[in-house]
Amino acid sequence: MSAGHDHADSFDGMNDNYKRRLIAVTAINITMFLVEMGAGQLSGSQALKADALDFFADGVTYALSFWAIGKPMRIRTGAAVLKGASLLAMGLWIAGTTLYQFFVHGIPVPEVMGSVGFLALAANLFSVYLLMAYKDGDANIRSVWLCSRNDAIGNVAVMIAAGLVALLNSGAPDLIVAGVMAALFLSSSYQILRQSWAEWQSGGHDHEHGEH
Repeated sequence: MSAGHDHADSFDGMNDNYKRRLIAVTAINITMFLVEMGAGQLSGSQALKADALDFFADGVTYALSFWAIGKPMRIRTGAAVLKGASLLAMGLWIAGTTLYQFFVHGIPVPEVMGSVGFLALAANLFSVYLLMAYKDGDANIRSVWLCSRNDAIGNVAVMIAAGLVALLNSGAPDLIVAGVMAALFLSSSYQILRQSWAEWQSGGHDHEHGEH
């Protein structure tokens, strides 16, 4: 990919190739949300459900990112704040439901977890490949990259959990992975919100200088 000269660290998404890739990745994520949520219900896997919600959050994130491209800095930063807040809410929800499931001793179906986890990993690695050249940029673009990275990590974790569930005949690995994914959501939320705040302040200063 020859995107190196198309953007700097402050890349704002104004690139036709990037927009096409963003649309493709959005479609991939919404499709995998439907697949994984159904598989999570079928297998009783909390980790799969958490990963499905990750796909859904990412699909919404990518659509919002596409809408924000070309908008003024304050609007793009506001979109990133919304995404950071949604990741925070999702992380807290997964953490809460995982704690609840800890007291329910159902064992998920490892075969479904593993096979769907592998399919999701393939989808996410392709998404990461599409977005790799554009991982640096403003908070809006950065949030897209972090969501894609989270998905790939989450899918590997789900597959590891599936193997441990089968090996140990216990639902504990599934719950542990769901907990790790909740922590990943919260960490990404912090990074996005921190960069958004810095850009919001910078945008305000730039606006003031522009008026003078």
